[in-house]
Amino acid sequence: MRAVHFGAGNIGRGFIGPMLSDSGYNVCFVGRNKSKIAQLQKRGQYPVTLANKNRDSFIVDNVTAINLNDTEDVTRAIAEAEIVTTAVGIFALKDIAETIAQGIERRLENSRNLNPLHIIACENGIGSSQKLKKSVYRHMKQSFKELADRNVAFPNAMVDRIVPMQKNTDSLEILVEPFSEWVIPRSGMIGNYNEIKGVHYVDSLAPYLERKLYTVNTGHCSAAYFGYLEGYTSIQEAMSDPEIRVRVHGVLKETGALLVHLYGFKPIEHDRYIEKMMERFTNPNFNDKITRVARSPLRKLSPNDRLVKPAMLAHELGFETSHLVSAIASALYFDHEKDPEALQLQADIRNHGLSEVIAAQLKIPTEHPLHGRIILESNKLRARYPHRTRMKTVNVRVPYF
Repeated sequence: MRAVHFGAGNIGRGFIGPMLSDSGYNVCFVGRNKSKIAQLQKRGQYPVTLANKNRDSFIVDNVTAINLNDTEDVTRAIAEAEIVTTAVGIFALKDIAETIAQGIERRLENSRNLNPLHIIACENGIGSSQKLKKSVYRHMKQSFKELADRNVAFPNAMVDRIVPMQKNTDSLEILVEPFSEWVIPRSGMIGNYNEIKGVHYVDSLAPYLERKLYTVNTGHCSAAYFGYLEGYTSIQEAMSDPEIRVRVHGVLKETGALLVHLYGFKPIEHDRYIEKMMERFTNPNFNDKITRVARSPLRKLSPNDRLVKPAMLAHELGFETSHLVSAIASALYFDHEKDPEALQLQADIRNHGLSEVIAAQLKIPTEHPLHGRIILESNKLRARYPHRTRMKTVNVRVPYF
């Protein structure tokens, strides 16, 4: 069995690659890093270490690699594969779409190879595979699209594993947390397919996707933004602060109430899930930099992402949102000098004002109660962290609700 995986970075080598290899696939990584590609081609294997007390490790074998620019080789690999996966970042999917389209067309040209092909975008976002499909189809000839609809599937998926930024003596070695979760809906699969060992195949993806987004992603970035204002450099340092730990737990209790209401999770079981995520954030066996987790604040503050969306939904349903409001306000202060989005966010606030940014970028109208509460919380943060915040105090009338 053959698999093609786009992205030879931390998630690709530390999560998707090992699961595919363990399921009997020969895994071909496609990437841009010439050194890593050459090493994967030469060695055909690499080590993975778990960030646990014993530093358990194992070898991922049956792997090779192709440079993304070697289009002929990449399209041939896609034409011969049973599965294609990605871990390149949701906004980079459009950059590999044309190559995937060419690979699909090459595959479909051979009438003897019309076995199902599953293309799964293992990205941190909702509907990633379907977004990839739209980009791929833009590059496909019309004559191939109907054939592709019958023989190529793009099931959405949920993936979860924390892999911190790291530098190892062995450029291929990767350190990962012990916990991982990969969920795929059976409804998105076609024909006969080989189940990937360790993947949780479910009837509906939405509950698991939003549970992860509003628990893992929301909690993780909340810890980062709270910790950044306090001057901590790692998530582990931040989570060792009792006050931050309480605040993060408060965020997760608020999103938890929402998730239990929306999807019928049992409250006791979801509380256990929250506690498990809190343990992950405090894992002392690796150093997860705050600037990595907090990066791209404009994306994380977008109206359909991990902070604003659950806050708006919870407010509409009459649930508590005070900790989510605090997390949103803290994110608005993230100003790391090496993060282009952080710098853009701060420039927008200086040029247009905090209220305008909340309305235009977070899509929370000025008349919405959360709008005023975020501004009030921002003013409190400015008073608490005068040495770390640059915003002016904003006068606001909070609507009664």
